[in-house]
Amino acid sequence: MQSPVLSRRLLGCALATLATTWLPVAHAGEVLERIRQEGRIVLAHRESSVPFSYLDGQGKPVGYALDICQRLAGAVKKHLGLARLDVAYLQVTPANRIDLVEQRKADLECGSTTNNAARRERVAFTVPHFITGARLLVKADSPVQRLDDPQLQSVVSTKNTTPLAAVRRIDQERLLRLRILEASDHARAVDMVESGEAGAFAMDDVLLYGLAAGRPTPAALKVVGRFLTTEPLAIMLPKGDDAFKKIIDDEMRRLVYSQEIHAIYRTWFEQPIPPKGSVLNMPVSYLLRDFWKYPTDQVPF
Repeated sequence: MQSPVLSRRLLGCALATLATTWLPVAHAGEVLERIRQEGRIVLAHRESSVPFSYLDGQGKPVGYALDICQRLAGAVKKHLGLARLDVAYLQVTPANRIDLVEQRKADLECGSTTNNAARRERVAFTVPHFITGARLLVKADSPVQRLDDPQLQSVVSTKNTTPLAAVRRIDQERLLRLRILEASDHARAVDMVESGEAGAFAMDDVLLYGLAAGRPTPAALKVVGRFLTTEPLAIMLPKGDDAFKKIIDDEMRRLVYSQEIHAIYRTWFEQPIPPKGSVLNMPVSYLLRDFWKYPTDQVPF
């Protein structure tokens, strides 16, 4: 016969094991079930992440990532057998996007967010829809060509972004003594370069090309330098709902294998886009083509 003390210990261990086993399951299906009950899916979008997610001339959310999210929402609707699934839009910023997804106020974040290990502690990601790297945006007449250029005194990047963290790390490692500034959003960072408040804007190069193309005088800016980072951009979603994530992952793989995603890509990177009909002229990179041969949400970063 077991002693009362040993019995209590065994009971405590059993309860602890039960709690560990069941707690994650208690949240499984929560996102999917809420979507089913409300008949609504919430897509988070950005204000100025051209061409991924931004506002057109009439204030409508548009972009490459949003077009992908529309397909993902369609897959959720089909899986749930709903006759109708309303789409609600929630504008987010680099500062609050992860918090809002983690708090489940948005079901999908359709933008230009990098999938990395630190963020995967809080949220989930699906198959990357773009692979890029951070470079520098400077004035067209600037002599600056790289981050460690002696003539570069100040650099701006957007708050809570991986390029900002990379600039800080490189500055510290190489003792560059740069004045590093934070902007609330991408558009504000470009303003700071144009006004001379910052000598360069460090951000994903595809965003820099898009932002420059949308300015009143695109030729007044240029993108320079080697890649400071490698950025696999992916749709972000709440962590802990395996059923919801499987639907999203399966649809992303279908878009890739069917090459439907290539048509979406061409619409935003090789054809005129709103609001001014600018063309980025950026075909699919070899990095992205190779990654899409075996599409997965697992990235080595």
